[in-house]
Amino acid sequence: MNKTYAFSSTQLSVGYAGKTLIKDINIRLEQGQILTLIGPNGAGKSTILKSITRHLEPISGTVYIDSAQIHTMSAHDLAKRLSVVLTERIRPEMMTCYDVVASGRYPYTGRFGMLSDHDHGIIRQSLARVHAQDIAPRDFLKISDGQRQRILLARAICQEPEVIVLDEPTSFLDIRHKIELLDILLDMSRQKGITVILSLHEIDLAAKISDVIMCVKGDRITCAGSPQEVFQKDTIASLYDLTQGSYNVLFGSVELKRPQGEAELFVLSGAGCGIPFYRALQKQQKPFYAGILFENDVDFAIADGLAAEVFYSPAFTPISDEVVEKAKAALLRCKVLLHSGVPILGMNQANEILLETAKAHNIQIVRELP
Repeated sequence: MNKTYAFSSTQLSVGYAGKTLIKDINIRLEQGQILTLIGPNGAGKSTILKSITRHLEPISGTVYIDSAQIHTMSAHDLAKRLSVVLTERIRPEMMTCYDVVASGRYPYTGRFGMLSDHDHGIIRQSLARVHAQDIAPRDFLKISDGQRQRILLARAICQEPEVIVLDEPTSFLDIRHKIELLDILLDMSRQKGITVILSLHEIDLAAKISDVIMCVKGDRITCAGSPQEVFQKDTIASLYDLTQGSYNVLFGSVELKRPQGEAELFVLSGAGCGIPFYRALQKQQKPFYAGILFENDVDFAIADGLAAEVFYSPAFTPISDEVVEKAKAALLRCKVLLHSGVPILGMNQANEILLETAKAHNIQIVRELP
């Protein structure tokens, strides 16, 4: 017997005017899971979302909510089960923010569209969920883009859906409201069992909120799985064609390209002390060496993407004589040793050898960038 999912698609192909852009899209989501689509601009994320919400006719394949095919549902019934926040800007004339949110109740109001006290209670709750009670009386067309995004989310919540679909919902929001919106979605999924499907450009946020990630590029889904499976250095580099920078797995962020040229500065670092100097040198486009580090050191995660060369040992193992000699050879090619302030004790005492080498060869030792 086939398992029934809260939301699923089978061999879905999407596109425009009968032309397939992306094929073989298979989605399987449990109740309350969050799926995020990531990928470069123009990859087709919005096309997928419009196709699974009936804003576009799929080329082929089937979309289900539970065991029901969405193309067999009436618009009225579908609106009770699925709500949508797309990127297109709506322009309702002479409507307050409260009116816009209230429109999410119309699937429940009957043919005369009369709102009950129960409906008004849900509208107020939905406004409160997105912290928008203060702008409820205002003209929807006279508020900011970020405020509009929150009102449209409140309207979607007001529908009391089983599934909510959002296309780039954080696009117009500042960092505070990005976090608030994603917290709302996470709360809806975990506490109310609402299944969430969205697209995001901020891959660091996608890693934090999602149960499932789908990578969209070319004519198919190139990779799908848990954030731990998808957010790998090579996977993200391939997805976004990163040639001038790199993806940092530990921090979930993209690093700018490493400085080019011959390094004349060695950063003695570790325990997070080197990171501010790495970033400052990258901004100044000054190549540098970094070490001696351990692979599990937080400094290593950044130095690996920015330094001309990193001298390191595997985690929890003594620093070998070979690594020390390679680091000394690099230091002797430098004019400056920058001591980041890393404590030198225990297993990283090999760094004391670098300090002594610098002193013996009159290499300038500094604690601030020259």
